[in-house]
Amino acid sequence: MKTIILAGGSGTRLWPLSREAYPKQFIKIFDGRSLFEKTVQRAKIFSEPEDIYIITNKNYEFDVIDALSDARTGVPEENILLEPESKNTLPAIFYGIKKIDENGGGKVIVLPSDHFLEINEYYRRAFEEAGELADSYLVTFGIKPSKPHTGYGYIKPGEKIGGGFKVDQFVEKPDLSTAESYVKEGYLWNSGMFLFDSKIFIEECEKYQPEVVKAFEGKDPFEFVPEISIDYGLMEKTDKAAVVPLDINWNDVGSFDSFYEVFPKDRDMNAIRGECITIDSHNNFIISDRLIAAVGIKDSIIVDTRDAVLVCSRNSAQKVKDVVDILRAKGDERAEIHRTTYRPWGSFTNLEEGTLYKMKKLTVLAGKRLSLQKHYHRNEHWVVVRGIAYVTVDDKKFILERGENTFIPAGSVHRLENPGKITLEVIEVQIGEYLGEDDIERFEDDFGRV
Repeated sequence: MKTIILAGGSGTRLWPLSREAYPKQFIKIFDGRSLFEKTVQRAKIFSEPEDIYIITNKNYEFDVIDALSDARTGVPEENILLEPESKNTLPAIFYGIKKIDENGGGKVIVLPSDHFLEINEYYRRAFEEAGELADSYLVTFGIKPSKPHTGYGYIKPGEKIGGGFKVDQFVEKPDLSTAESYVKEGYLWNSGMFLFDSKIFIEECEKYQPEVVKAFEGKDPFEFVPEISIDYGLMEKTDKAAVVPLDINWNDVGSFDSFYEVFPKDRDMNAIRGECITIDSHNNFIISDRLIAAVGIKDSIIVDTRDAVLVCSRNSAQKVKDVVDILRAKGDERAEIHRTTYRPWGSFTNLEEGTLYKMKKLTVLAGKRLSLQKHYHRNEHWVVVRGIAYVTVDDKKFILERGENTFIPAGSVHRLENPGKITLEVIEVQIGEYLGEDDIERFEDDFGRV
C-alpha cells in the first residue's frame, strides 16, 4: 500500500510552543521525536519509504526535509508535494492521490501528521480489514471513545460490512450531554485517517466534487480549487463511506489540555517537560526551557519558551488561539515565529537585540552552507564557538576554527559553510540601522532561493 501524510497544519491553540512558522507536528517533544517523525515511522508498517508521500505547505518544505533526514526514514525528497496555499484536506488528499494514480495507483492510507496515537495489536488488524473494504468503499477509521469528549467529531456506524460498518452519519463536535449519549449509543470519534483505492476516490470526486477534479486538470490547481474538507466535500455525500473501529490510545493534541492527557504524570498528576520543582501543585501541564518553580498551582498550563510565557487554566486551553489573534492584530511577529528559526542549512536563534544591534547563534549542519549573499544595511561579526567554518568574503576564502572571528562589512558578498563532520555553531553580531531578515540579496543558493 501507499501512504499520504498530511503535514500542513499550523496549530494556533498550542502557542507559544507551536507557531505558524514551526507548527506542532515538527516539535521534538515526544522523547526527542516529533509527531511528524512518529507518523512517518508508523506509515512504514504498511508502505515502503518510496511509497510514502508528504503533502505540506511550501513554507514547511525544509522542515519536512530536515525531519526526514534526521529520522533516516528513507523517504525520497521527490515525494514531498508542496501546496502553494492551504485549501483544506480534500484538495491536499486529491493532490497526493492524483500523483499516486499517475504512478500506478492502488490502495492508499491517509494519515494526519499531528495526531498522537499508540500502536497496539488492533492497529494493524484494523488497517488490514480496511484494506479489504477499500475494494468497494472509502474507509475512515473511528476511534472507540474512552470518555465523552466535546472536542471531536463523531461517526455513527450503520450496517455491518466485513470488518467495519457503513457510515450512517457524520456529526459535528457536540456539547457534553450529547457526547455522553453518543458514547452510550456506540458512536466513534472521527480520527481523520482514511484508506481507499485511488480510482474509487477519484471516481467519487468526479461525482460529488467536479470542481476539485477540474482544478487539478489545469496548470495552477490551487489557484482555482475550492477550499473544502474531505468530510464535508466527499465522505458526507458519498454512499460508499465505511468506518472501521480502532481501539487505541488516540488524541489529536489540538490543545494543551489534550497534551496533558497523553503525557506521563508524576504522583501529583502533573505532566512536566523540562526542569521543574513543584510544591503543593496538582494536575498541571508544565513545559519549559529553564527551571520552573510551581507553588500552590492547580489545574493550570504553564508553557515557557525563550520569548513568551503562557499561563492559563486547563479549562481555558481552547482560548489560547485568541492570544494569537491579538498578537497578529498588533503585527507582533511572536504570533508567527519562534526565537529559533529553521532553515534548510540549520537554524538561527535570536539571543538579544537592541535598536542598532542583534545577536544570533547560527547552527550550520555538517556539509551545509548558507547562500552566497550580501546585506546593504548591516555589518556582521562572526565568532566560531564550535566546529570549523569555511568563510567567503568578497574575493577572500579562509578557515575559522573555534575561538576565531571575522568581520563582514555591509555590501560585502559573503558565505558561511560547514566543511566538517560535526555541527558548526557561530555567534553572529549584527550592527546597523536596519536589521530585518529581508535585507538580503542572494547570488547562489543550494536550496533554490535565489
